[in-house]
Amino acid sequence: MSCFRASIPQVGSLLQESVTAIGNTSSLSTMMLVAWRFARRLTVALVEEELAKRAQRPTEWTNCERCGKKLENKEFKHRQLTGLIGTVHWERRVGRCRDGCEIGQVAPLDRELGLQPNQRTSAGLKRAACALAVFVPFEIAVVLLKLLTEAEVSPGSIWNWVQAAGQASMDRLKQQLEALKDGQESSEKIEAAIAALPLLVGADGVMVPFRPQGGKPNGRTVWREVKVAVLARLSQRITRTGKQASQLVQRRLVAVLGSIDDLSPRLWLEARRQGMMSAKIVVWLCDGGRGFWRLFRDRFEQHAQGILDFYHVAQNVWKGAKVWLDGRTKRSRRWFTQARRKLRRGQANEVLADLQAALALNDLPDSARKTLQNLYNYLDTHRDHIDYARFKALGLPIGSGLVESACKWLIQQRFKGVGMRWSEDGFNHLLHLRLDWVNGRFDDLFALTTSPCC
Repeated sequence: MSCFRASIPQVGSLLQESVTAIGNTSSLSTMMLVAWRFARRLTVALVEEELAKRAQRPTEWTNCERCGKKLENKEFKHRQLTGLIGTVHWERRVGRCRDGCEIGQVAPLDRELGLQPNQRTSAGLKRAACALAVFVPFEIAVVLLKLLTEAEVSPGSIWNWVQAAGQASMDRLKQQLEALKDGQESSEKIEAAIAALPLLVGADGVMVPFRPQGGKPNGRTVWREVKVAVLARLSQRITRTGKQASQLVQRRLVAVLGSIDDLSPRLWLEARRQGMMSAKIVVWLCDGGRGFWRLFRDRFEQHAQGILDFYHVAQNVWKGAKVWLDGRTKRSRRWFTQARRKLRRGQANEVLADLQAALALNDLPDSARKTLQNLYNYLDTHRDHIDYARFKALGLPIGSGLVESACKWLIQQRFKGVGMRWSEDGFNHLLHLRLDWVNGRFDDLFALTTSPCC
């Protein structure tokens, strides 16, 4: 360490001051903070030294793209770039056309470094800012980014970066959907042990507040439904108490601000990517929404076992008990408890028989008759999806909690904060980034993107 300390003055007085400050600290936390700042300054100094060395190399000037004459060196000009380590400054050669063609300045070193003409922020800093924006509002992301990197950016800058990266994600998804339509398969590499587990698929909707006039804040809030679907493998784990518990692995989310028809191709793409066609057991788990069950019949019925959410069924059975037997009576509560138990034991036919007998009563009020008839039709339509005893014996879940938790994390925690209202573009771009993050494709998005945003 003494040799390292002795070499610091050769680098610069500012770094020497940092070393002295480390020696004057009294607590370990302060020492680590000062050392971290020293490391950043040292890194900046190393990068600037390397850039200065590269700028002195002989430059091979290309020809003007308009007149074809060789460009000529004019002067060294300053440039800077703000990144995760701080702001780096350097001088490099710039050239112009001999005949004054309006092609702007040409800096070969900038092209060699992969820089855009007006880029002032590094790809790493933009990626970090977008990652923070996935979880917290843009204003909070600014504060966290400064705490982590000491880089000062505006909420508007982060918003622009999110829009650009989100658009790249949307374009990539569009290409994948078109490829699937053309018969090109897209599958994700899955470990054999995970691929052997049952695949669960579920969907639900959640409401999000939007601005009535796009980006303008005035006007009453408009609530629109976002369709959310989740795919996950069902695994088992042993708890600390030695009990066996279910665990979801390889979780992937799909979401769209739109209709069931908009969700359908996206979910089908992800299902095939997650190995649905080769999975031993595929389960569709959903509440009673008609649109989602239409999606099941159109896309998944031939490949999956449908399961109607048991707790949603129980709510509907209680509604029937209330209008038939008056929900305040012991008789209604007793019948509901027995019907719920029968359904859980796989005795749905007995519950349907009770409802059929009730519908045959002459003194049944019209409102009660209508509710009971709807309940009977509901259970009868889903007769193949309410065999809960068999599902439990197979180790399959009978509740759609996996979908509800996905809606809470993906949508409610980020898009339904106090005072939040979204434009359609702003929502869609950030939604795609959140999907890429939870699906493990966030880094791939930035690696594959070639736009100036990255």
